[in-house]
Amino acid sequence: MSETLQEGRAAPPGKRLSAFVSLAKLSFFDYYLSAFVVWTMLPPGTRDDPVTVWTLAVLTLGWVGVCAATVAFDDVTGFRDGSDQFNYDPEQKQLRSRKRKPLLDGRLTEREAVRFGYAALLTGLVWLGLAVLTSPHRPVWVLLLTVFLVFISVQYSYGLRLSYRGGQELVLLLSTGLVVLIPYGLTHGELTGIVALEAYLFGLWSLLVSVYSNINDVDGDRAAGRRNLAIMLPAPVYRGVIAVLSLSETAVIVLACALGAVPWWFGFFLAPLVAVRVVQMATGLVRHDPLKARKLGGQAHRLGVVLIIVANLFAV
Repeated sequence: MSETLQEGRAAPPGKRLSAFVSLAKLSFFDYYLSAFVVWTMLPPGTRDDPVTVWTLAVLTLGWVGVCAATVAFDDVTGFRDGSDQFNYDPEQKQLRSRKRKPLLDGRLTEREAVRFGYAALLTGLVWLGLAVLTSPHRPVWVLLLTVFLVFISVQYSYGLRLSYRGGQELVLLLSTGLVVLIPYGLTHGELTGIVALEAYLFGLWSLLVSVYSNINDVDGDRAAGRRNLAIMLPAPVYRGVIAVLSLSETAVIVLACALGAVPWWFGFFLAPLVAVRVVQMATGLVRHDPLKARKLGGQAHRLGVVLIIVANLFAV
């Protein structure tokens, strides 16, 4: 669709705000729950420290900006190459709403989406910079990881287009896990076993939503030139990869308990999450319903956050 045609279908000014909210995917707030996870991992004596609370709050604003830029640029790329038009079939609206893609129905123009992406990125960088400058700790490894996180996130489908070059799954795992590791480093200053566990889980929970989406989107992504594991691997092998990733969740929890990174009883708090994961695997891998499995993955992510927050409050 040309820019000119899309300009003619642009939404009235009064509806632009809701369109930009859709473009920023603010309904997917899972990443921003990392602040609560990190807060519960901190020693009780530091949780009420105003500087600590300030750092977590400002970092969250930074994540919102960077994430909004990332998904806006992803929508622009998906609109340009036609993959979103193909993958967001109106017949699947009960499980995947096209309302989340304001470029598809002309509520926003491509130019507006690109401008929004850069504005969101700039805003996010300002907040992240402010959080780093005023944080209780500033270890070098955290600063490097912050730069790395912003770089790979923005380049996900734009610029280097890492998700089109075989890096989709790794970027999702790292970018989501780092929003736990970085704020912990800025507020606590050290790398511990519990944050390593929960950073991996947080990243994995996000990935175990996307990998099922990719099963559904394989034809549209292949036509658009995207190269992810769903496209590069034979279908049975790809399902095996999803199974291994799902089982790694339980494995790392057990390993963390065995190594003393968390108390021995920590895993019992997460047992309901493991049960949901089994249902998700059965839905997506056995009954071949990837969009329902994707929805279960989102529910599992939010359930996992609640369970891990409660477990942290007892463990720390």
